[in-house]
Amino acid sequence: MASSTSQVIRDQHASIAAVLHSVSMMVDHGPGDEPERFFDVLRAMLFYIDEFPERQHHPRESDLLFPKLLRVAPELMPVIEGLEADHMKGEGKVRALQHLLLAWELLGESRRLAFEQAAREYVRFYLDHMRCEETELLPTAQRLLTAADWVELDAAFLCAPDPLGPGARDPSFDRLFARIVLTAPAPIGVGRSFHAMDASQSAPQPGFPSSRGRVSTGQ
Repeated sequence: MASSTSQVIRDQHASIAAVLHSVSMMVDHGPGDEPERFFDVLRAMLFYIDEFPERQHHPRESDLLFPKLLRVAPELMPVIEGLEADHMKGEGKVRALQHLLLAWELLGESRRLAFEQAAREYVRFYLDHMRCEETELLPTAQRLLTAADWVELDAAFLCAPDPLGPGARDPSFDRLFARIVLTAPAPIGVGRSFHAMDASQSAPQPGFPSSRGRVSTGQ
């Protein structure tokens, strides 16, 4: 059956994927002549991942969606165990990435490579995780969960809106939203490209990727 939760999860994945693709693009381009803006935007994006997906999105999946799926589809146990292991590792990974970014910013170029390598690995890890959820779990959930299951899930997921998503959000996230969306380049924001001075490079159109399809893995 159709559910608000399944679309909310896809919408939130789309926002997270847009942030991850922006991180990849910024790592590829480097700080250029605007290191202060570069590090400021990256810090804000990593804080978003730590604050919303890790503390709001993942616990709802782990505590509510996964147990309900195991009840109706126990054959998914290996998949869910892998996804749950990802959740357990995720917070440590993003915190380590935040530390590596600060080390690069404060200690200089000798710390750049470590951050770049860790950031690229983290982006691959997270995109693979979301793709697995959307292809392996959500279709089964839509087929097998009951109306009562969806009522409980909808109540939980709809009460914690994505700070970067469409619609209403907690006003306490307004500064974070502005920092990312107004300062970062596309695809997550409307800020100018860090390579805007290169006239041969066409400017990408800002905005989030469509949440109606699969999580994009293009780098």
